[in-house]
Amino acid sequence: MAITTKVSKDVRQFISNINATRYISELGNAISSFLISNVAFSAFINSTSLRKLVLNRIRKVLSKDLLEDPNFPPKVQQDKLDMFIVFAETINKAFENIRNSKELKKTFMHDVGPYLVKSISRRSEIVNNYKKEYGYLPPNFITISPGKFCNLKCTGCYANSSANVNDKLPFDVVDRIIKEKKEIWGSWFTVVSGGEPLLWKDNDKTIFDIAKKHNDNLFLMYTNGTLIDEEMAKRFVDVGNITCAISVEGYEKDTDQRRGKGVHKQILKAMENLSKYHIPFGISLTATRLNASFVPSQEILDYYWDKGAIYAWLFQLMPIGRGSFDLIVTPEQRLDMFKRTRELVRKGYFIVDFWNSGIVTNGCISAGRPSSGYFYIDWNGNVTPCVFNPYSFANIIDIYNKNGNLNDLLNNPFVQQIREWQKNYGWQQPKEKIQNWTLPCIVRDHYEDFKKILDTNRVIPIDEDAKNSMNNKEYYNNMISYDSQLKKYFDPLWEKEYKE
Repeated sequence: MAITTKVSKDVRQFISNINATRYISELGNAISSFLISNVAFSAFINSTSLRKLVLNRIRKVLSKDLLEDPNFPPKVQQDKLDMFIVFAETINKAFENIRNSKELKKTFMHDVGPYLVKSISRRSEIVNNYKKEYGYLPPNFITISPGKFCNLKCTGCYANSSANVNDKLPFDVVDRIIKEKKEIWGSWFTVVSGGEPLLWKDNDKTIFDIAKKHNDNLFLMYTNGTLIDEEMAKRFVDVGNITCAISVEGYEKDTDQRRGKGVHKQILKAMENLSKYHIPFGISLTATRLNASFVPSQEILDYYWDKGAIYAWLFQLMPIGRGSFDLIVTPEQRLDMFKRTRELVRKGYFIVDFWNSGIVTNGCISAGRPSSGYFYIDWNGNVTPCVFNPYSFANIIDIYNKNGNLNDLLNNPFVQQIREWQKNYGWQQPKEKIQNWTLPCIVRDHYEDFKKILDTNRVIPIDEDAKNSMNNKEYYNNMISYDSQLKKYFDPLWEKEYKE
């Protein structure tokens, strides 16, 4: 669609402004300032050529901003550049999806886009004021599992979910969590997990009611996909601010083996329904020892890209929940996965491995790490540093009953000690003090360090498996042995390819 005369002057000024920017923060401010206008936002969505121009400018500014930063090793910055560019390209794909749907475009341009842009623009002011008051930056987002109930029973489920348990958070609590993180932390991004989020309901309200009420937030929802029929797909159109990451293990055989016979066919139908309405979606891959030879791979991504997916998240099975040391990827497999993931990003696929992409995030982001970190809240209100750290240091319902708020999470010694570990490992340190970010996880990759912190704090295991492993000598020895083997593969990688 051509840009109308009415906004052509604003567009010309916008192009002039972005061409004058030297740093990515300046470019982000210029884009946000332009998009706050509803008319300009409409032009941006409808004009492929304008978005292409912005994308080219992002590439140029990112290249200069990242590669000339003296605070990080150059190859660390190159990995970030590759990922950030493909992320920007994926956002553009999402906009193209929206442009191609009359119904979704109407929802997004009138009910979501302008509010989301204002929320993003407002974050810098909230963050700066927060730092002035507290001396550090607030977390970036929260992952919340509002309900434990699930219609599947997958091997190795981190949540240990089941169709027999219906633990859930009240709607008002979920609503308050999101309201507070916006107002106190300036957070505009929310991750929703489970259980199966599409089964969560409280007082006849669902995740769609949350999304509609908080139309200034973007929601990434992990789902098994089996419930997304055509009517459900229309509900995604109605809210316009939820993107689904559908869980798969690979092709039909591998997915059905872990999730149940016939599940893969249901997933393909869900993707067909989402694609019909041009709803941007991706996949969530779980890597185990059984499928690590081809997860990830270009063949797998191409298969799901052809079904309409535009991004992929990759999670390596953890030895918690229904997990097993017999199923976790071997250190050698993980190294191979690291190299394949890096190459896929360089080829233009937006795929993020929660562990192997640690370089891009400057290491571990758990415990609400300042600026870019997060917390996890489960269906009982238990708060843990991370989805894959099953030890609760607080309960959000208890905090609210005592008239507290989300900031109370940051004062806990368990959180502060994990943050101190992150700092000692290289977070916001001179580049000569940065340690191996290819092994970023305090739980999976540095269990000995984590166990020392665990033993000196009052925490509660969130399930029986976490309780059983907490003081289990065999579990401890298995983790220490695993970490030792990881270092044999990943320390040479870091020394040779990344560290100066």
